[in-house]
Amino acid sequence: IYKNEYKEIGWFQVNLTQEAMKSPNFSSLPNTINAFHWHGDTFDLPQGAIRMAESEGCKNQAFEYNKRVIGLQFHLESTIGGIKKLVQNCSNEVSEGKYVHKADEMLARDDYFNEASRYLNLLLDNISF
Repeated sequence: IYKNEYKEIGWFQVNLTQEAMKSPNFSSLPNTINAFHWHGDTFDLPQGAIRMAESEGCKNQAFEYNKRVIGLQFHLESTIGGIKKLVQNCSNEVSEGKYVHKADEMLARDDYFNEASRYLNLLLDNISF
């Protein structure tokens, strides 16, 4: 884990990889989703893991290991209340940047909250044990 070139704070597109389209866990998701981000770090993929998603601001957005372990950099679990609390308690992290939205922009996307929740449920429903 190390500092990413860009902070990503707000709603930004995540693009699924070709490998994700073949994965039973990710294949029911659309190729591009709007996801919430609040991070300034990134990571190297664990050995043996396969990248499932990327964004313009951060190459490693999701990975899968052995079709049973999933890691996400973005936040499909975000709610309006949760983001309000992030803004209240972590506003010092919101600075000018290519991939940083202002608080009002983050909270104004009612459609994205519903979309993210639907994608989270699809992803969880696809995980096989």
